[in-house]
Amino acid sequence: MTDKKAAASPTTTQGNMRKPAEKLAARRLAPQERERQILSKAIKHFAAHGFSASTRDLAREIGVTQPLLYRYFPSKKMLVDRVFEEVYLSRWDPEWERILVDRSRSLEQRLRRFYQLYGRAILTSNWIRIFMFAGMTREGINDRYLARLRERIFNVVLGEMRREFNVSAPTPQQYEHEIEFVWGLHAAIFYIGVRKWIYGLTVPKDLDLVIDIKLDAFLACAPLVFQRIRTA
Repeated sequence: MTDKKAAASPTTTQGNMRKPAEKLAARRLAPQERERQILSKAIKHFAAHGFSASTRDLAREIGVTQPLLYRYFPSKKMLVDRVFEEVYLSRWDPEWERILVDRSRSLEQRLRRFYQLYGRAILTSNWIRIFMFAGMTREGINDRYLARLRERIFNVVLGEMRREFNVSAPTPQQYEHEIEFVWGLHAAIFYIGVRKWIYGLTVPKDLDLVIDIKLDAFLACAPLVFQRIRTA
């Protein structure tokens, strides 16, 4: 029995020595890799719990020290801004804007293709949940993103629809009603993600078909809506 213990002893000793070394090696990440790790964990935390945590609590949840967190993100605002860039700006595909103005395709084809691609990009847990939390705590993410959406998507869609249906340029008041009309379609698609990732409800698996149906209804009533806005 003594021999067996003696034989086991070197292995046990090596194992005990190896664990601290392995932990130390795990900590030695390249700065870029470490920043990516912190950002990834911050995204998961914000999506699960919102933005209310202090930097101290946030560091603990992420699994780093507060000084280390400050080394990469000197303030909570800077971390939130970086999350905005990662979750929203990095997923913004310039191809979406090119699709909408490609008049070699019909307006229906362009809108269908855009919203199918856009739906795949935004109808995810992180995208929907962070957007909802940010809206309630006014972190500024929503304002910046929605300004871009209005300028680069809504205005382009409305311009192409006026051309398609031979509608005159709107007055400021008419324009706001047109924006509201486009919002109706956009919000209906966004709400699919809310039902799934906020309410925990089941949504259809074929999202492209769901988007197609909503778009069919939108385009079918568009001429009547534009006429109604002009004669209001």
